[in-house]
Amino acid sequence: MLKRGLGLLATALTLAACSPSDPDHKVAARVNREEISERQVDAFIKQQPQAKPEQGEALSRKALDLLIDQELAVQKAEELRLHKDPKVLQQMEAARRQILAAAYADQVRAAAGKPTLEEVQRYYDATPALFAERRIYNLQRLDIEAPPEQLDTLRARLAASKNLTEFTAYLKAQNLRFAAQQTVAAANELPLASLGTLAQMKDGQSLLNRTPNGLQVVILLSSRPQPVDLERARPMIENFLGNQRRNEHWQQELKTLRAAAKIEYQGRFATAPTAPAASSPAAAGASAVLAPNPSTTPQYTH
Repeated sequence: MLKRGLGLLATALTLAACSPSDPDHKVAARVNREEISERQVDAFIKQQPQAKPEQGEALSRKALDLLIDQELAVQKAEELRLHKDPKVLQQMEAARRQILAAAYADQVRAAAGKPTLEEVQRYYDATPALFAERRIYNLQRLDIEAPPEQLDTLRARLAASKNLTEFTAYLKAQNLRFAAQQTVAAANELPLASLGTLAQMKDGQSLLNRTPNGLQVVILLSSRPQPVDLERARPMIENFLGNQRRNEHWQQELKTLRAAAKIEYQGRFATAPTAPAASSPAAAGASAVLAPNPSTTPQYTH
């Protein structure tokens, strides 16, 4: 689990050694002329996403052994003067810049503040499909390969079909290739761009969207209500709105920094390209319906 930490320059740069004069400085190991502190071990463990507190001393020992291996490699690299190699210097500088930029971004985001109870209430009321009117959706998706001239015919045939079996039988009879996928997902497991449309649909209704290869059909086979009250939703909404506010705060800070700076694009970048526009909810269409998107949808257990 911790092997991926070995040799990562960014990890090494973040594990600054403690000063012997520090009252909290406790040596975990000595590797030739260098010390590895208990604080470094703890910091290393915190950076491992799969680390579990219940693993206790066994996890600490693994982390320490990896730091010892890392320190041995660092000492040998310095002996060979690899830290003077232009490529290594470039990587070290890139890691330093990344760490400093991330540290400043964290500082700016932390100053964004927390959402108020009124803001939580407004979000709860504004998104009934996620809370008060939340449903569990049983969805069927068909990705059909067809030339553009057949799309209108397929739409009409789908509307006229009594059920999905009849429609897929028609596709087979026409020798049209298609792939079927079925999923059951709660409202909070679906992208917000698609949820608004799904929330208005009744069982048996379908959603159609053109694709580069033909047509995509999403059918709401069935659904059942599973509402969430404000008390249960509040922690999740606070976390979601807090993350949103922190990101917006950081983006605004970047705009301010850019406005105050003198930036000159040169060389092959002399003509700065226009940043691509973000896709609109409408552009997402049915193609996103079966693709959970936790980054844009508040998450909670159900």
